[in-house]
Amino acid sequence: MARKILPPSESWRLIDAWLETHVAADFTLLNPPATSNEIRHAEQVLGARLPGDLAESLRCHNGLSTWTSILPEQSPLAVSGIVEHWQTCMTVAAENDGLTARPWDDEPWWHPRWVPWAESADGAAQVIDLRPGPDAGRLGWAGRSGGGDFTDSWPDLASLLHAVAQALHEGGGVRGLHPYLTTQGGMWWDENDCFQLNGHSLRAAPVGLS
Repeated sequence: MARKILPPSESWRLIDAWLETHVAADFTLLNPPATSNEIRHAEQVLGARLPGDLAESLRCHNGLSTWTSILPEQSPLAVSGIVEHWQTCMTVAAENDGLTARPWDDEPWWHPRWVPWAESADGAAQVIDLRPGPDAGRLGWAGRSGGGDFTDSWPDLASLLHAVAQALHEGGGVRGLHPYLTTQGGMWWDENDCFQLNGHSLRAAPVGLS
């Protein structure tokens, strides 16, 4: 039987407890919950309701105050960051014919129904695809070179957050990436048996709260 996916609020409760125990400095970078007015404003700008799991996540934490790798590869945006990134990509795409997929790409550079919920270290957006169809709600990457990329995408945000909470509390990785602690007291995700980051030692993150 498939394991039930936890709702984002429960996954964040587990992630928060782990961060507060093992990387308190990173935990303090998580913003307080977003307000209903902030979420409504974003929906008005984007012209669509935010996915339920994203809205629930934002009601736990309105993104981060600065980029940090508490999640593998992505750093959650605040509501204001979601709106700003979406507006910027819409403008750039409109000026550069980026809203239409080209013959060599399966996806356009940007689509109005993509919601940028997080960013990578190089500024690419991890988006939630709100286009109607069987893949609605899936996660992908967009906004840098080439078209949007939904290769091996997560089916939804709740599944990603559940996997992170499970890795922190039960061990293992998140699609090949494992949690580490840096000598500066921060967190990092990398491949198995990674011992250094930029010349500084890494150690495997502890499992659970002990």
